[in-house]
Amino acid sequence: MTRLHALIRKEFNQIRRDRRLAVSLIVPPTLQILLFGFALDATVTNLRLGVVDASRTPESRELVASFTESRSFRLGGYYTAIGGLEDAISRGKLDAGMVIPYRFARELHRGQPVDVQILLNAVNANTATIAQAYSEGLIQTYNQTLAAEGIRPAVRMVGAAAPGERGLVTTVTAFLYNPGLVNAWFIVTGTFGVLLILNSSLVAATAMVKERERGTVEQLLMTPASTTEIVVAKITPLFVLLMVMVVMAVLVMRAGFNVPVRGSILLVILGAALCVLCGIGLGTFIATFTKSAQQSQLTAFFVNPPLATLSGAMTPVEAMPNWLQPVTWVNPIRHFGIITRAVLLKGSGVDVLWPNFLVLIGFAVLLVSLSIWRFRQQLG
Repeated sequence: MTRLHALIRKEFNQIRRDRRLAVSLIVPPTLQILLFGFALDATVTNLRLGVVDASRTPESRELVASFTESRSFRLGGYYTAIGGLEDAISRGKLDAGMVIPYRFARELHRGQPVDVQILLNAVNANTATIAQAYSEGLIQTYNQTLAAEGIRPAVRMVGAAAPGERGLVTTVTAFLYNPGLVNAWFIVTGTFGVLLILNSSLVAATAMVKERERGTVEQLLMTPASTTEIVVAKITPLFVLLMVMVVMAVLVMRAGFNVPVRGSILLVILGAALCVLCGIGLGTFIATFTKSAQQSQLTAFFVNPPLATLSGAMTPVEAMPNWLQPVTWVNPIRHFGIITRAVLLKGSGVDVLWPNFLVLIGFAVLLVSLSIWRFRQQLG
């Protein structure tokens, strides 16, 4: 323990002399949490809407106003013909188009069904699907407005199912755990684990390779310390600095995005500590296969992006192909994301999350043990 304590103190003194390392471990990840939380928002708003209004009546103008007064669409201009509207959509000047027929108001007052055509730019399928849902909801709201005015509404989108005259089923939806549907809560709790693995693996790999390039590893071998003590001494300061980053990231999520803390924050800190150990073990393991810092960074580039993509951090795992979803269970980022979201948003405890904690412990022990074994072989 005396030798290990001396080695750890030596590593802390070295980091104290290199303050840029400490700053790079704490400040950039915290800023990245803010950046990802604001930038990676799946909410689609202010879609540019072009209108061909052949009716030119108060009823048609009210329909257009119901679309443009919402945050979903904004008016991109009126067009006299469908050809001009389609050309504007193809050139990217518009995201959607609405075509109101000539007999719109007359058929409404007669109680006859009226078809309104909605044109959507489906190059981005996700945006088009969301815009379709927005349009259907706004038309439904418009129908309810007409019904309140004493007009029997029957406005529908082209391709929508015809209104039935028999029973009517209505739904009452309750949003659990995120009643305000704040997308940033899902994004920041997912990217949290990605940043932990990414930063810890890159820094650990670079630190180990630089030690070998400077020749200080050979000097350490002249001491009575064992290989395990040398690796543990190298890992400890990085672990402490990364845990400071964890605390700052949690504060940013709470203050910047108002992410609730419905469970024990200690469980999040424990899961983050295991995730950091996984990243450090992965980075140290990569460093044993490379000869320079550039090689270690390139190797980590081929490892970290698949881990981030197959973690469910930014996109739901359910959106992946069925054959790919089982692969995500061998990813420590996914298990940490499950822990973070369950504790913060649902208030879950160890009685629910113990399988994920066991997997993270297994990954941490495996990766650190492999890195020590490889480091010992390399020195031999």
